[in-house]
Amino acid sequence: MSEPVAFEMPPQVRQAVRHAQERKAGDITVLDLRHISSATDFFVIVTGRSDIQVRAIADHILDSARDDGNRPDHVEGLKEGRWVLLDYIDYVVHVFHPAVRDFYRLEALWGDATSIAIEDA
Repeated sequence: MSEPVAFEMPPQVRQAVRHAQERKAGDITVLDLRHISSATDFFVIVTGRSDIQVRAIADHILDSARDDGNRPDHVEGLKEGRWVLLDYIDYVVHVFHPAVRDFYRLEALWGDATSIAIEDA
């Protein structure tokens, strides 16, 4: 994984991080993909401690973003609560159960991306 480096996060990405923190998400990492991918600009990767918390974090991000006029283009995994993907086109939020996050290791897969680890709230 790349060395953590500061970069400017768009307001929507900062809001997603803040909303995840409000539901006690852990291990929050933001990856800047602008220079290595055309699929999206940022990944916000967070962990919930259980399926219920994963769903609660994702629901809170969805509801709060919707209140700000920001609707996802695509949502996957909300019913199961193991890995919820919220695709807002310019950024994608991944809310993981710990075992699933360990298995997929997105930070390693996107190891060329600049990353910021966010302190737990």
